[in-house]
Amino acid sequence: MTTASSIPIDFTIGSRRLFSVQRLLSSWAFSLEDVLADEARLAPPEPGSDGLRILSAPNHAIAAIASKFPDHLIGGRQDYRRHYIDMAGSYDDYLTQFSGKTRSTLRRKARKLAKEVGDAYRLTEHRTPAEVESFLDAAIPLSEKTYQARLLDAGLPDTPKARTAMLEAAEDDRMRGFLLHASDGPIAYLSLPISGNTLIYAHLGYDPAWSRLSPGTVLQMEALERLFAEQRYRYFDFTEGEGAHKTMFGTDSVLCSSFVLLEPTLANRALLGARAGFDTIVGQAKNLAERSGALARVRSALRA
Repeated sequence: MTTASSIPIDFTIGSRRLFSVQRLLSSWAFSLEDVLADEARLAPPEPGSDGLRILSAPNHAIAAIASKFPDHLIGGRQDYRRHYIDMAGSYDDYLTQFSGKTRSTLRRKARKLAKEVGDAYRLTEHRTPAEVESFLDAAIPLSEKTYQARLLDAGLPDTPKARTAMLEAAEDDRMRGFLLHASDGPIAYLSLPISGNTLIYAHLGYDPAWSRLSPGTVLQMEALERLFAEQRYRYFDFTEGEGAHKTMFGTDSVLCSSFVLLEPTLANRALLGARAGFDTIVGQAKNLAERSGALARVRSALRA
């Protein structure tokens, strides 16, 4: 049985969480292998007192999932493409997915950063428990500077439980951490737990003071070159949610959804109704901003 926990149902605009409402939910997350299987597994956990949170379910399985909880309310649905990299080939094979112009741009970003940083430019890889300890000691303070941590509470987790889980994974060779260093220390980090033969894109962040030099992009490419060289992995899973970074680096994608199934109480009906109305208003505002050309300015302001 999965233990229920307090889960926020967020009301967000772009990358900024305006507020959230807590519910006691069990979580049911689908791995990439589940999603890619001909028939996704349908063995749900027992719901928490308020219901379940479903993460990254394949769209073709949603009706079957909902049918297992006919008395529950479905809502807060987010549809997206779950991007991933098929790592069956080599790194050179992977590069062929990019246009010549894009490959040139990626190389130029790396050269520009290396030129500005000089001899201090280096990438470190962290696998063993001791190495992962040093990775966390450097990456967590860096994560606290990122907009993911400031606005979404989605930075690298800094709890004893999370640290223990990563160190135990490192003991079993199921953890990879990467740091990109400059003159004043690390400026970007990438955290990748391993599940079977899949690398899981858990956390990527960088010091916003270095954003003009695209450290996250540079780190992603250098880490991928090393990971392809291991010849161990089949997939690099970008997990749930859309994003330009995931779209750019992924080789494939599959349609997925995340949503909640809540007990049909009056409070839950009001919550899901409010969330649906809020999302409709945000969607209409986004369409208007796109037509007027203001969307880029709005996104920049939300991240400030």
